[in-house]
Amino acid sequence: MCGRYVLKRQDLEDLMAQLGVKDPRDFVSRYNIAPTTVVPAIRPAAAGAREAAALRWGLVPAWAKDAAGAPLANARAEGLATRPAFREAFRRRRCVLPASGFYEWETRGRTKWPQYFQLAGEAPCLFAGLWETWRSTDGVELQTCTIVTTRANAVVGTFHDRMPVILPPDAAARWLDPAVTEPAALEPLLVPAAAPMSVRPVSPRVNSVRHDGPENLEPPPAGGDGSGPQLALGLE
Repeated sequence: MCGRYVLKRQDLEDLMAQLGVKDPRDFVSRYNIAPTTVVPAIRPAAAGAREAAALRWGLVPAWAKDAAGAPLANARAEGLATRPAFREAFRRRRCVLPASGFYEWETRGRTKWPQYFQLAGEAPCLFAGLWETWRSTDGVELQTCTIVTTRANAVVGTFHDRMPVILPPDAAARWLDPAVTEPAALEPLLVPAAAPMSVRPVSPRVNSVRHDGPENLEPPPAGGDGSGPQLALGLE
């Protein structure tokens, strides 16, 4: 799964430039993005262009009676073509979400210790996503998104059995191509990341969404967890 992630301002600018999209000037670095947060996404626009959109993380299906239920923060790749909440968006409303890295947790005793995952060299990445528009009976419109997940690769699998789908540039271009609508043409993209990744333990401040500063990425207190390595880098 993917329940929290990081997006630094410079990484957003770099990814937007790569995709030919003007970046949202009001975005500031975020170090603890959680579901229900409004996040920047990139999606197809008219005449073959792409646009940046502010979407609330946690998809609400268009057919939902209201938006008060639990939003769908993640969508399993294995069910996109068949699950009613995702199958139409899979064909026609795909997006990518820029990210610097993401968190998963390791439980030791009573404490959950966050681990920070990112591509090698601290390169930013693009998560595969879907977006949807929900409208209330009085015409209020809400645009939401979900992050597509797949089985974990060897790095993430040490801590969790799922991870976000990370799209390399060529795969991102295909994912964003509105002319591609058949699931069979898209499903090969939804695989565990093959690019080298790193993982390292970070501050338990991440456990609370109230903490959203760069301090979240600092190492945990020395020996504070009582066991385990303090750093694990360059795993593939």
